[in-house]
Amino acid sequence: MTDTEAEEDRFSSLPFEIKIYILDFLEIKDAVRTSSLARSWHDLWTHLPRLLLANLQDTLGDNHDSGTSNWIQRVYNLVSSLQGPLNFFQLVYDGIMSADEYVFLQSLLDLLPQKGGVEKLDLLFQPDMKDEVIRLPSFHSVYVLHLFGCRVVLPTCFQGFRRLKTLSLRTVGISNDDLNLLVRTSKNLTSLAISDCYTSGDPLSVDLSLPFMRHLEFRGIYNDFVEKVLAFSAPCLKQAVIGLSHVDYSSQNLAQMILLLVTSVAMVDSLDLSFDVLRCLSLVNLPFNFTFPCLRCLKFPLNVDTVNKRMCEAFLWLLRSMPFLDELEVELERDDDYDQADGVAILMAELLVKKHNGLTCLERTMTSVTIDMSCMDVITSIAMISITMIQFFLLNAKVLKLLKIDHVCGAYGASVMPSMIEELQKAELTSSGAKVMISDGTMSNKYIVYD
Repeated sequence: MTDTEAEEDRFSSLPFEIKIYILDFLEIKDAVRTSSLARSWHDLWTHLPRLLLANLQDTLGDNHDSGTSNWIQRVYNLVSSLQGPLNFFQLVYDGIMSADEYVFLQSLLDLLPQKGGVEKLDLLFQPDMKDEVIRLPSFHSVYVLHLFGCRVVLPTCFQGFRRLKTLSLRTVGISNDDLNLLVRTSKNLTSLAISDCYTSGDPLSVDLSLPFMRHLEFRGIYNDFVEKVLAFSAPCLKQAVIGLSHVDYSSQNLAQMILLLVTSVAMVDSLDLSFDVLRCLSLVNLPFNFTFPCLRCLKFPLNVDTVNKRMCEAFLWLLRSMPFLDELEVELERDDDYDQADGVAILMAELLVKKHNGLTCLERTMTSVTIDMSCMDVITSIAMISITMIQFFLLNAKVLKLLKIDHVCGAYGASVMPSMIEELQKAELTSSGAKVMISDGTMSNKYIVYD
């Protein structure tokens, strides 16, 4: 037996599943080339269960000089050769798509369901492909769908993605009718992310009624294009992330919409308000009898240059409405060209640094508070705001275990930190077990004020 025959025999002796497992680690152009290794490897790559393709990284075996003008066509030919089943397909296209490539893209999408049932589908286009519309075929087997940078429409006889559990729409153009139909017919959704989406003219409006949804992310939506978002029936919802972009904080309509959205996720146990919620809520009459009965973890930013009396009242309302809150993180932010920190520190000291009644979470459950300063350079006036926040919790939190000022860094952080420690050592402690720590965000520089 020659060396070549012996090598071929060793390859042939490998189980089919092992060969496919090996090929799955290779780039697609290298996987195709394995056809020449031995007779038993001929066209073995056509059984690959995953295809992850990006036009700038993967030439599909062609010379780079051929450019990207026919890249989608080559992807279409590649998928046509697959025997299936194809479980995971990811397409990342970076560049301007030609009219011919768009035609092949639509043909490619129509072809994918014929390859044994795609279970996970990622389509990402950069820059955004807003001039052309993609028609989504009925992927009855897909359970994870990620779309980025495209406009989509649903087929005429759309009946929903029956197995869909995770849906992510980021910078996606879709009509209100199609968005509501997509959500309404995806009965098994457990995770939904809608970010920077837009419609063809009408403000975005969606009603979320999902019996199994556990995670909701709704952010990056421009306020001019949002009319209504409500999670009015999501009994299993556990985590929500809510935020807006380019917000007009003087808009009463926007503030009311945000209040409705925030209160519609009342049953969550984790809430991330990734926009200046206090500034918006300060514009509307808050429902003082409202509660988040399950909430354990809250995170929100606070723009220190804009704090006023109504925002402090909104902050107290949040705490009153969360009777079982255990973990709180406040991320301090500020405008680069606007500095009212001195006045804000005085105002907050007057309104907050005193005993407050009716804050059940501070009396019974809140054990961890973090003041995150990673978004700003620390100067004395900013440090005083964080100290004021901490003094408020030290006075009112009876079961507090850890209170941390994190990421004290920037141009002035090192010089400000000693004065912060000295000032906090004067603070009155209500919880005998409270530990107060100042950190620059590294493991090596942590300063314990109380332990």
